[in-house]
Amino acid sequence: MFVSKEQLFIEFAQVAWEDRGGGVRRKVMAYGDQLMAVYVEFQRGAIGAKHHHPHLQITYIQSGSFRTHIGDQTRVLKGGDFYYIPADVEHGVEALEDSVLVDFFTPMREDFVPQR
Repeated sequence: MFVSKEQLFIEFAQVAWEDRGGGVRRKVMAYGDQLMAVYVEFQRGAIGAKHHHPHLQITYIQSGSFRTHIGDQTRVLKGGDFYYIPADVEHGVEALEDSVLVDFFTPMREDFVPQR
């Protein structure tokens, strides 16, 4: 199953995976017009290609570690760390080991809403 807009209760095991290829898969966990949460798993060596978007983003690294690029800066971050991405700033990650992150976007990303 995929979550519905403004769904009040979401059980992780009930949400379908979206295979993004290249060792990356995700679950859109919750969203409304102004906020979205997305759970993303990366296999070691998987790349979140550099990109930018008009949304503000905060990411929590749940486990593992990433080489994280934001604008012209690069840092290695690990489980428990967060990062913030301003609107329209180029960013991307490389998983240094099997890793999980949770992205939060405002407003929600219409392009991430799963097609049923």
